[in-house]
Amino acid sequence: MLDADFDVEDVLSRIPMPGKIKLLTGLGWWHTEPVPEVGIPSMRMSDGPNGVRGTRFFNSVPSSCFPSSTGLGSTFDDELAFQVGKALADECKAKGCHILLAPTVNTQRSPLGGRGFESFSEDPHLNGSIAAAYINGLQSQGVAATIKHFACNDQEFERFSSDSVVSERPLREIYLKPFQIALKKSNPWALMTAYNRLNGTHCSEDNKLLQDILRKEWGYEGLIMSDWTGVYSTTESIKAGLDLEMPGPAYMRGKAVERALIGEKLFPSDIDDRVRKILELLKRAYKSGIPFDGPEEGVDSPQLRALLRKAAADAIVLLKNENNVLPIPTSGPKKIAVIGPNAKQAFTSGGGSARLASTYTVSPLEGITAAAKELGATVEYAIGATSHRYLPLLDGYIKQNDGKPGALVEFWNESPSASFLDTMTNLQETLPECAWSMPTLGSNCFLADGYSTIFVPDESGDWELGLNIAGNGNMFFNGTMVIDLSTNPEQGESFFGLGTVDMRATVKGLEAGKEYPIEVRLSNAQFIGRGSPFTCRGGIRLGAMKFVGEEEAIQEAVKLAKESDVTILVIGLNHDWESEGFDRKDMKLPGLTNRLASQVLEADCDTIIVHQSGTPTEMPWVDGAKTLLQAFYGGNELGNGLADVLFGKVNPSGKLSLTFPQRLQDSPSYPSFGEKGEGYGKVLYNEGIFVGYRGFEIKDLKPMFPFGYGLSYTSFGYSDLQVSQPTPEGNFTVSCTVKNTGKRDGAEIIQVYVSDTASALPRPVKELKGYAKVWLQAGESKVARIDLDREALGFYDNRRSCWIAEAGDFVVHACASSADIRLSTSIVLAKTLTWTGL
Repeated sequence: MLDADFDVEDVLSRIPMPGKIKLLTGLGWWHTEPVPEVGIPSMRMSDGPNGVRGTRFFNSVPSSCFPSSTGLGSTFDDELAFQVGKALADECKAKGCHILLAPTVNTQRSPLGGRGFESFSEDPHLNGSIAAAYINGLQSQGVAATIKHFACNDQEFERFSSDSVVSERPLREIYLKPFQIALKKSNPWALMTAYNRLNGTHCSEDNKLLQDILRKEWGYEGLIMSDWTGVYSTTESIKAGLDLEMPGPAYMRGKAVERALIGEKLFPSDIDDRVRKILELLKRAYKSGIPFDGPEEGVDSPQLRALLRKAAADAIVLLKNENNVLPIPTSGPKKIAVIGPNAKQAFTSGGGSARLASTYTVSPLEGITAAAKELGATVEYAIGATSHRYLPLLDGYIKQNDGKPGALVEFWNESPSASFLDTMTNLQETLPECAWSMPTLGSNCFLADGYSTIFVPDESGDWELGLNIAGNGNMFFNGTMVIDLSTNPEQGESFFGLGTVDMRATVKGLEAGKEYPIEVRLSNAQFIGRGSPFTCRGGIRLGAMKFVGEEEAIQEAVKLAKESDVTILVIGLNHDWESEGFDRKDMKLPGLTNRLASQVLEADCDTIIVHQSGTPTEMPWVDGAKTLLQAFYGGNELGNGLADVLFGKVNPSGKLSLTFPQRLQDSPSYPSFGEKGEGYGKVLYNEGIFVGYRGFEIKDLKPMFPFGYGLSYTSFGYSDLQVSQPTPEGNFTVSCTVKNTGKRDGAEIIQVYVSDTASALPRPVKELKGYAKVWLQAGESKVARIDLDREALGFYDNRRSCWIAEAGDFVVHACASSADIRLSTSIVLAKTLTWTGL
């Protein structure tokens, strides 16, 4: 092992060329390669951004799950983001992880983006600022952040090949700006390139993007890694500055690098430039004190649980509260109805690489029930309508023969016979969850498995079973085959495109509490690749749900709403609909959700609607709702955080980090997105700089809910806006007095927008340039102060390839949302400023 203060250049000079080439590619999925002969150990990575999953997809060590990034962005709270980053660093240390693959700051061009929930905001300033605070928290504990995906990785459709066609000005002002802000305010130690092409060139080999802008113009000195399987060239990617190809083994490096050196397409100095960055990050890993090749453990403490609960509550946005229906009074209600498909199950995060096995979860139903118990009220539940794309996991309904929760999984090291009855077991694992996959570990890893468990339904009646797998196999229920996925199964979207379609079967007349054996016999011997750059050695997703008749379920919900003192309807999307690997097809809520909402509102006009999603949906019933909360995906403490807001323990202060359109066609990117793009692999960013609220304002188009919007249980008054005149360097200060004019303590988020009254190029009506969150007791006043610089006045002049703030008049607005200007005043920039770089 090296000394923690090793000299990078000295070590670099001692590594033989084969060792240097080895370092350019990862070791498996989650590690860098070691070079033992010179004492170089292997660094460990883990997926984020809302948790630290660790190195195992299969039977992973449970982790804390924080709210999705759109929820964290909606807090407008840099300090909270910093604390979340610190907590994630503690989890990294427990899992022996040196590099967290987070945060994500891609801009939400469209509500349909599959990974939209992973980024903080549609606005570059909010996106980059929250990211910087998150990074600072993480790196303050010695864990490297990996800001991603650089750049314009804004859709999942054809994500490995699509070409984001973006003109220079929106590229700079909208899509690169969050990265630029985060680099300026936090200096992330690693950066991940995007899968896609940008103006014709894959980002992992884009010399302009990685060298001209990132390295030279911005002065970035950290490590640049690829997204997983996101390298498409050898010489080009190395010349462009891509230091590390992930994952291993090498696809585009290794022997190919040796050949390029022989042909002098590459030179030893090119290799040294890349290895130097890996060694510099390794030196930081040494200083962190995190052991190399350490064990993976979980983290749990009262302080962590309190932070998870605070984050869940603070991420909630109150969108409507007519007649002060909320908070629920502490006296009065005796019977509370909880209705909806998102109530009983805790949807902690979106899907894909952001999803993890939580250390624990609290569903909305559980949180509300616990809070109601304190008031002496009873809670009754009805699903009302289903909204799942896949049946809910069997977790909680299954046990092994010895009575312990979970299932028995058996692996074989050779392909089984056609009867799936071989018993050449060489490994057995207890499986706590009903969705898992085995990543590729090498040519001799497991090729087949058997999965067996005992299913114990909690309700009598007919049950529906659902199965999709990565491989070929069959499901047996009570000894009878009920699902056949071994006969030419059709490919689906599960397991990152490696899975089959989801098939379902109904088993009739089950009895509550009775035990029913389930077995899945699976082989993946003929299933590796199939249209995805990823590979895995088998995967199972097994779900079940008591059969729900559509009419019966809605009528049961309506009846319960009529009979109850308070009705809480919890609806929305989940990780089946918002996930890495695919985009949504439309903005509609699934199944009969909209009909359920309309009929429950007819039964109880004071119904409290909780809408849970990572990005916007259509809400055709919204005008009839008096009360509406946007809950996002709230992490472990989703249910308790929601209950704290519903019952008034927490006064909501969140503001939307995204514009919620009335309909998809109003979105500025429509129709140039996803499958509706230009075609031939191109996506034209036709809206230019007018993304999100900028597009709505330039068209004078009213959204359902504007960017930055959110209500409170109290009210706030703004006064005494003071803005200093800009210095010759463009620096100025904005301050205003905010008063809590209501009867409850609470926090207000003051948003500062700037308008350019006259400019050489078109500009948005106004742009967010600063914000401050102020906590005020009832009747209290405070002065909020926000320091700004030339960036708040400038735009990118693509004619001259520089930033410019033109001399002249600007208007500064103190706002409660992008649509709620409280105070405005003018300032004058005396002299035009131009600059490049950070």
